[in-house]
Amino acid sequence: MEEFVIEGGIPLRGEVTPAGNKNAALPMLAACLLTEEPVTLRNVPQIRDVLHMRKLIESLGARVEELDVNTLRITTPELIASHVDPDLCRRIRASILIAGPVLARAGNLRLPPPGGDVIGRRRLDTHIIALRALGAKVTYEREFLFESSGLIGADILMDEASVTATENAVMAAVLAHGNSVIRNAASEPHVQELCQFLNILGAQIEGIGSNTLHIKGVPRLQGGEFSVGPDLLEVVSYVGAAAVTHGEILIHNAGVQYLEMIAQVFHRLGVHWQVDGNNLLVPSDQSLEVVPDLDGAIPEIKTNVWPAFPTDLVSIAITVATQTSGSVLFHDWMFSGRMYFTDKLVGMGARIILCDPYRCLVQGPTKLYPERLESPDIRAGMSLLLATLAAKGTSKIRNIVQIERGYEKVDEKLRALGAKIKREAE
Repeated sequence: MEEFVIEGGIPLRGEVTPAGNKNAALPMLAACLLTEEPVTLRNVPQIRDVLHMRKLIESLGARVEELDVNTLRITTPELIASHVDPDLCRRIRASILIAGPVLARAGNLRLPPPGGDVIGRRRLDTHIIALRALGAKVTYEREFLFESSGLIGADILMDEASVTATENAVMAAVLAHGNSVIRNAASEPHVQELCQFLNILGAQIEGIGSNTLHIKGVPRLQGGEFSVGPDLLEVVSYVGAAAVTHGEILIHNAGVQYLEMIAQVFHRLGVHWQVDGNNLLVPSDQSLEVVPDLDGAIPEIKTNVWPAFPTDLVSIAITVATQTSGSVLFHDWMFSGRMYFTDKLVGMGARIILCDPYRCLVQGPTKLYPERLESPDIRAGMSLLLATLAAKGTSKIRNIVQIERGYEKVDEKLRALGAKIKREAE
């Protein structure tokens, strides 16, 4: 096991390019199971979750070739619809994404329950409702059994705008017989990218970017090439790193077309950036003052489905708020365990009141002190890493495998920006 050792209090300066979007790459790898022809994916991030998904599809018969460090060619001439390794499934939440493609192409699958971050209950009911609507038989007794003699297009009303359930439904519907409509569909950028990728392979999906998708089923998909877009969560993490260290960072290929709502939220925290084409500059002259609501009321930053502020960024925003003058209430109604990492920030000197599992009140700015920490999940882990970059002195973060599940070469990128960070054996 390794840990990060960070010497904080140094303004970060320089340029950085985000890796490919983890949340786009994982469903795309699963979608490669839909065709027997070669598929080339470019800008695939080198992270642990991608490695686990690669092993998962390989266990189902996919052949994966590395054309270069971030380019994979996947060929699945025949699906092996056997029992999937439970240990692999426990490693990532995205293991559930193989259900739709395998059902569509092979008709049956035994799948152990998925793992992933422990941030509260993460229901899978929406996946099951959607796949049953397409004609699949789904039973569960400590593991899932998916069966189908042929999927049929359907009008599906999702009971929640779940990202992964939308992706599963789309991947199953593209090979179903007849037409499908998916209403209350998630429309996050990575869902849009998956749909665009499937269309390149020969799928017929309309309404991409909206909450209603129209899909005309086709008999088969072909091969093709696609480049994964930038990881917006990584982009905003480096925005946060610049803000809390009073540094200046230029972020290349930042996917700025998707950052409008996020920019509004960070403006309320006194953080702004400048856009030049698809690049984003976070200048050092940040006000870092909370913008109150009308009549001086304490503002509430609340997560919601796209295009609202995403739940995966609330941890980063909370850390930034500890360095911002004023009070702000954060409300993430989606996950009951998302806020629990704040006790670690309190241990570093932050003034945070955990109101309940879904809400916390942050009063800043506060001086953060170095601490020995442990990463509880991907996003909280990165947020704690930002806190250690702001804290003068030496901090250590254990369980860094959690951070590296979602962030490619994070220590190397931070060192290139001037951070004093190294990895050591625990």
